[in-house]
Parts: sequence; C-alpha cells; structure tokens
Amino acid sequence: MNKKILKNKILTKYGSGKLSSTSVVFAQGLCKQKLFLIFLIGSIIGAYYEQILHLIGMYIKTNTIVWEYRRGVIYGPFNVIYGFGAVIMTLLFVPKNYKWYQIILYGALLGGGVEYIVSFLQETFTHTTSWDYSERFLNINGRTTIPYMIIWGIFSLIFVKYLYPFVSKLIESIPYSIGTIFTKIMLIFMIFNMVISWSAIIRQTLRRNNVPPITNIGKFYDKYYPDEYLAKYFPNMVPKKEND
Repeated sequence: MNKKILKNKILTKYGSGKLSSTSVVFAQGLCKQKLFLIFLIGSIIGAYYEQILHLIGMYIKTNTIVWEYRRGVIYGPFNVIYGFGAVIMTLLFVPKNYKWYQIILYGALLGGGVEYIVSFLQETFTHTTSWDYSERFLNINGRTTIPYMIIWGIFSLIFVKYLYPFVSKLIESIPYSIGTIFTKIMLIFMIFNMVISWSAIIRQTLRRNNVPPITNIGKFYDKYYPDEYLAKYFPNMVPKKEND
C-alpha cells in the first residue's frame, strides 16, 4: 500500500494529531520492506535446509556427523537462491487465487527454471559448479531434474498456503521504527555481502587460470579470500571440468 494513502487513512481514523510509530503497520501488503525480509528469511531457511540435508545424507553414507556450510555468500547463514525463490513465489502466487494443483505446476516450473538458470550463470561466469545431476533420474542437462521440480512445486504450495500468511503477520507485527532501521541496515549489509562474496569467487577463477592481480583490489582478494578460505563457505563448489 502506498505510504501516503496509508498515512491518510490513519489520519482519518485517529485524527490529525502527531502520528506515533506504533500507529503505522510496518511492511503492510506486498511492499519492498516485506519482500526484502522474506528474502532474508528464505535465505536463512534455505541455508539450514541444505546443511541439515547434507548432514543426514553423510550420516546415512558414512555413519558420521558432518556439519558443512551450504551458503550463497561468505558472511552469515544465507543461501540467497532460496531467498530469491521465496520473493519470486510471493510476487507470482500470493496476489493470485490459484488452485492447489496450479501452484504445484507453476512452482515446479519456477523452481526448476531458477535452478537451471543459476547453474548456467555460475558455470558461465565463474567456471564452477555447485551441483551436477547428470547421473540423476530424468535430469535436464544435469542442472535440474523432474523429481526435484516436483519437490519445488510442493514446497511452493506449502509456502503460499501456510508459510507466507504466518511470515507476513510476523513481519507486520514488528514495531515500525525498529523494522525500518533493521531493514535498512540489513539491505546495506547484504549488498556488501553479495558483492564481496561473488567478486571473491570470480577472482578465485582468475587465480585458477593463472591470471595475476592487476590492481590492489585483486591483491586484496588474493590475501584475504584465498582458495582455502572460500572452500570453507562453498565446499560443494568445484571447477568446471574441461570436457564438459
């Protein structure tokens, strides 16, 4: 809802006196603040989902407990692919009154599409891969699979029908002044986080190709974000095979 319209409604209801921050609902409707917080929440849930899934898989295979980072950035438990996916699902599905099977179908196409595009972009710009489904059943160029797409569709249904209403109310319950300040701080932090993280990965690719740093920025990345450091946060990211 437009802030000016919201303010006028509040003035109509409560009079023309000075408004307190408690009179205004924070992040009401599908506004930028709510979408950004959904991005953060989706990124956090995605990171821990991947880490728990990996832990279970390793325990089944090796009978050992392995807690390994599964992130999309260096700083903080954020797997931003899930965050972007949550925002896209919110924008495409929440305003519409889709039936449950439509949400599953569109969610499957969306999830598989995002997974495919992200895999392609990562391989193109960093010459690395974080997943390869070439040996999986009904895979699509090794970037996604039909069974995984169905899982994305089910996730979409759960998100739209159950998670989003709960998260939306939770976000709107945040005091206006606190929510506004927190959102601004986290927005600046995440922009910095993504720029640093992805630039470090690109510089890593250049190092692997024996390209020396030309500027002080490259030297900075080589010193503070060497391969050993990045391997801690992106353990499943491997160089693309030459014959792929």
